[in-house]
Amino acid sequence: MKRFSFSLQLLLGLAVGVALGFAAKIWDVAWLSETLKQVGSIFVQLLKLAVPPLVFTAVLVSVANLRNVNGAARLASKTLLWFLITAFVSVSLAIGLGLLINPGQGVTLDTSAAKPSDTQGTWLDFVTGILPTNVVTAFTEVNVLQIVFLGVVLGAAAMAVGEKAEPFLNLARSVLELVQKALWWVLRLAPIGTAGLIGKAVSTYGWELLAPLAKFSAGVYLGCFVVLLAVYPTLLAVWGKVSPITFFRNAWPAIELAFVSRSSVGTLPLTQRVTVERNGVDRDYASFAVPFGATTKMDGCASVYPALAAIFVAQVFGVPLGFGDYLLIAFVSVVGSAATAGLTGATVMLTLTLSTLGLPLEGVGLLLAIDPILDMIRTATNVAGQLVVPVLVARSEGRLDTAVFNAPPQSLDSAPAPRVPEPAAA
Repeated sequence: MKRFSFSLQLLLGLAVGVALGFAAKIWDVAWLSETLKQVGSIFVQLLKLAVPPLVFTAVLVSVANLRNVNGAARLASKTLLWFLITAFVSVSLAIGLGLLINPGQGVTLDTSAAKPSDTQGTWLDFVTGILPTNVVTAFTEVNVLQIVFLGVVLGAAAMAVGEKAEPFLNLARSVLELVQKALWWVLRLAPIGTAGLIGKAVSTYGWELLAPLAKFSAGVYLGCFVVLLAVYPTLLAVWGKVSPITFFRNAWPAIELAFVSRSSVGTLPLTQRVTVERNGVDRDYASFAVPFGATTKMDGCASVYPALAAIFVAQVFGVPLGFGDYLLIAFVSVVGSAATAGLTGATVMLTLTLSTLGLPLEGVGLLLAIDPILDMIRTATNVAGQLVVPVLVARSEGRLDTAVFNAPPQSLDSAPAPRVPEPAAA
């Protein structure tokens, strides 16, 4: 396999997975379908196993070392501002697309069989979900939003304590390096995991589930493609003054892994490497922006999908939406996207949107059957946005190495040699 680049290995894994998935489905090979499912599940489980210590130590160390970064407050403010801008643009386009294609118009589904989602998304869930009731539970349940909160608080406390916190920070830096090294060993299995994940999706669902909801499904994919291939390239070219083609060439491995794994957090280690080693973003800034983005930057799950789904549900249940309702959809998408991190992804974001608009939560049940297929493009869009914003901010702050960005993509085949930021000399 060393004869092939890591990106090519991922593509081969994708192709093999699709072929095996169709073979298992067409010829009803139960053992093959089960094998693909187990391979994919084991890979995702390995990724999730490393996520809590990675996110916690990365956020903690990056926050503590913001004292060594000139203009730290400005960097954080710009990052958050770009998150909000791109979320607003994405949800606005999704609303416009929904009004254009009317995804639920003429759709006749048995709504009596639909049940409300077990996972309810409310503003109270969002607020209380940030604050852990038990530190251990936040890690055992892999509640990323709560882990980020703990990392930010302890990082800020270490920054305030100063020199006395150095032993603790040195331990965190060592753990971060160990986790990054172990994660690279897991990522080397990504081509095999890719084959299992995409093979399981094809063998289990095929594509026939899209038929009853074809217009809505096409709308979600079209909306995500518009964000991916129009919004992001425009921002990169106009504000970032960098080549969108070069960006996507550099970012492809992370976007592809996000598509098949359906996990922004699971893709976080590769997103971090691509941001620094291929896109040339300053490592100190990337150590803050990437984990932050992986938990709050969700243009696919929190902007495009909930907007189209809300319009779909309203049309299926015959509930008219007015201008104020569309403003509410935009507001929920922009402000509430962090809710997708600590709970159950797009399902919670959708129930949050529907409950805010007063639409039937039974609408969530209508869409659960095709959710795995839609989640692929949603997650790819999420991760692409998480890669775009650090480039835009780093470019505006002089923290983008254009020589690295424009160079032939650095191979991801070798293990990274992470440089954990050290405190400034006294």
